[in-house]
Parts: sequence; structure tokens; C-alpha cells
Amino acid sequence: MKLLCISDMVDPALSRQLDPERYKDIDLVISCGDLPPEYLSSLRWALNVPLFYVRGNHDIRYDQKPPEGCINLHNRIVRHGSLRILGLEGSRWYNGGPIQYTETQMRRLVWRLRPRIWFRGGIDMVVSHASPRFIHDAEDRCHRGFATYRKLIDWYQPRYFLHGHIHAHFDHDAQRITSEGDTQVINCFGTYQVEIDEKQLVR
Repeated sequence: MKLLCISDMVDPALSRQLDPERYKDIDLVISCGDLPPEYLSSLRWALNVPLFYVRGNHDIRYDQKPPEGCINLHNRIVRHGSLRILGLEGSRWYNGGPIQYTETQMRRLVWRLRPRIWFRGGIDMVVSHASPRFIHDAEDRCHRGFATYRKLIDWYQPRYFLHGHIHAHFDHDAQRITSEGDTQVINCFGTYQVEIDEKQLVR
């Protein structure tokens, strides 16, 4: 299974210069937030594959104009093939915006998800906007990660933790990835492709 992950920056190769043939092997698109809803809608229809998303802290237009044909992952566990995906939107609270959470709020949200995670037999992937605390994050109030996400990784050991929010440019793809136990934490700023062997998801 091949995933196209996008976040925070519109890539010309996926908008006005889009060549669908170049992405014909993509099975799923995942957005980690802070992207125009029109961009997500156009990708959904151009590539003709499912598109899952979480909102970033700047995605306030989604309430009035949600991305067409796309699935909001926030506070849900969604299965795609063998992949069990949990979604968590937003950033740390910094100015009282509508898609911001204090650490306490996020901890309560994740705690309420635990029965559903148990019922599903675990999770294989977390899709968030913010990063886990002290992994790829920064020290200003907006860009600090959530300590709760570190607990989530410790408890359930998902194979992948995809996030955006942290703008960075990479000389090579390995710079995007930090291993936390058995979990690969991946900064999906811009675009990044993840290839998953579904046989490895069987537990």
C-alpha cells in the first residue's frame, strides 16, 4: 500500500501541474492539515483514491467549506485495508483559536478514545497536525508538541505517527523520520510518500 502524505504547503506538482499518471500507484492520500480545502478536493477527484485528513490550526474554513469527498479522521479510528488509522486535529493552544487544544484537553480526548482503540485491537497509524512533545517540535507556544502523543506511542506502539505543523526543508527523506521504539514519527511537511507492507501490520 502506498500513501501520499501532504501538509502545510501546496505543492505545484499536485495542483496546477498535476500529472495523475505520475501518481497512479497511490492507494490513499493523507493530509496532516493547514491546507486549503479546495486543494484536498481537487486531489481527491484527480487521483480518484480516498483522502483522509485532520484539520490544522489554520483550517478554519473547513466548517463552512469542507473538502469534497474527503473523510475527516479527527477523533475517529478508520480502517483502510488492513491499516487502522487514528486521527487527531489541531495544535497546542496559543491564542484561543478554534482548532487549538491545551495539553489537558488533548489528554482527555485521547483517554476517551482508549475503549475504541481496545475494541479495534490497537492502531497502526496516528495522523495528527501537531507532533509529539520533544520530537520534531519547537519551544514557542504554537509549535510545542503534545506530551499526550508520547503516551499514545508508548501505550499502543503504532507503526507510524504522521504529523505536519513543523515547517522544515529536508536534504533527504531520512531527515523527516525519528524512531520512537517501534514507531516511525514522520514530518509530512509538503509531500512525502510512505510505502506500507500490510503483512507487517498483522499482530
